Amino acid sequence: MAAAVVVANGLKEQEKRAGGIDGPTNPMVTPLLTDLYQFTMAYAYWKAGKHSERAVFDLYFRRNPFGGEYTVFAGLEECIRLIANFKFTEDEIAFIQASLPSSCEIGFYDYLRGLDCSDVEIHAISEGFVVFPKIPLMRVEGPVAVVQLLETPLVNLINYASLVATNAARHRFVAGKSKLLLEFGLRRAQGPDGGIGASKYCYMGGFDATSNVAAGKLFGIPLRGTHSHAFVSSFMSPDEITEKSLKSADGSNVCEDFVGLVQAWLSKLKWSKLLGGIFGETNQSELAAFASYALAFPKNLLALVDTYDVMRSGIPNFCAVALALNDLGYKALGIRLDSGDLAYQSCEARKFFQAIEKEFGVPDFGRTSITASNDLNEETLDALNKQGHEVDAYGIGTHLVTCYAQPALGVVFKLVEINNQPRIKLSEDVSKVSIPCKKDATGYTGRKVILVDIMTGENEPSPKVGERLLCRHPFNESKRAYVVPQRVEELMKCYWPGRSGKDREELPPINLIRERCIKQLEQRCDLTT
Repeated sequence: MAAAVVVANGLKEQEKRAGGIDGPTNPMVTPLLTDLYQFTMAYAYWKAGKHSERAVFDLYFRRNPFGGEYTVFAGLEECIRLIANFKFTEDEIAFIQASLPSSCEIGFYDYLRGLDCSDVEIHAISEGFVVFPKIPLMRVEGPVAVVQLLETPLVNLINYASLVATNAARHRFVAGKSKLLLEFGLRRAQGPDGGIGASKYCYMGGFDATSNVAAGKLFGIPLRGTHSHAFVSSFMSPDEITEKSLKSADGSNVCEDFVGLVQAWLSKLKWSKLLGGIFGETNQSELAAFASYALAFPKNLLALVDTYDVMRSGIPNFCAVALALNDLGYKALGIRLDSGDLAYQSCEARKFFQAIEKEFGVPDFGRTSITASNDLNEETLDALNKQGHEVDAYGIGTHLVTCYAQPALGVVFKLVEINNQPRIKLSEDVSKVSIPCKKDATGYTGRKVILVDIMTGENEPSPKVGERLLCRHPFNESKRAYVVPQRVEELMKCYWPGRSGKDREELPPINLIRERCIKQLEQRCDLTT
């Protein structure tokens, strides 16, 4: 009983220390998720008696990805989850001891046992903000050995998250505000962690839903999905459908032969004045698949229409099923195109839907939703816009989640101050020279958009509204500008106060971060298209 009380008290103390923050979403994110040299440096710090010296590191990136002009900052919550729960287990310490040279003193492992992030202080730009090169995304301050151990996991958690969120935002910009964007990348992502992370951060970057069921459960992201070509080709004929009855949407009556109703509508379409001659005999196995899916999901029919022939079979078969559903008070969601000339097919499908609305008087049938997929990326979306199309939604996978155009953001973690003394890393490559000292970041806003983000030393006077200020590029002397801000915003906020006594900024839910990101893109990049 006494042992149980001790354990319970220990858990309460750990929860209090973590501020009630859950651990990382991915259980693989532990203090061991780091490079070996972080432990060798930590030991060397400890051996030299330097391990408790107060150090400040900046986490930032050097260039915007994809040849673009902005980046979306993502991954902060997972970093704070790690920091709040950073504690080595006995098993982990045993593994570290087995991995380091036997000459390492045993006292170092006792030091690791007592290690946590209670004396670490984190200031960061808010997740979902639009950020730019060289500006610190996170400022990590604490005992140098502890902060050194945090380097690799923090860089790892920010790198892909920010990259894929930026990729999502770029796709949203090209597609336009009015289009529905669906993330379909799980099967092509780099493993389960890549798939889960992609779904989370694509939603944060402006996508509307995901096909990833696990991500939907973990993060509350809306789910969307239809069926595959396999489902369509698995049927042979309508005769396979044994249960043909379907209750009307209001429950007032039952259609005993829904398949027969579908076939009747297909015959009407075939001899339609406006549609006559467009198609002849459609593929009956496809018709059976659509009818069967409608019987299972009468409120959620989104049919994949390119298994055989889009215009001569897929579209007519879908319309027959959709019209039969309409008779019973249901509304089909639409179609998905997954191959061929998406611009042409979408335009022809729209004409087909509009002709049905005109001839048969079915309200809004002409506006039936059209979804396009098939290895889409920024370039294909742009090409569709230039050609002209009738697509309402896009399902995007491979190029989105793998960040095919650029595999990494290039986040770095540099020491900028130790024991209140600024430190700098020099290089013949000027882009790799670090900017010394403990810094703050401030956003200057004009009448509509952000003018510039500036870095200042922590002890420099705070910028003021209406005050003319000369801003200089840190490495390019020819780049300078005077700005007079209408609004000044402190970008760095305290997300982990350690022992400083500062108030801790709360971590918002993902839907609020998504809203923040969309607003940021409009304000800071003028992406109002």
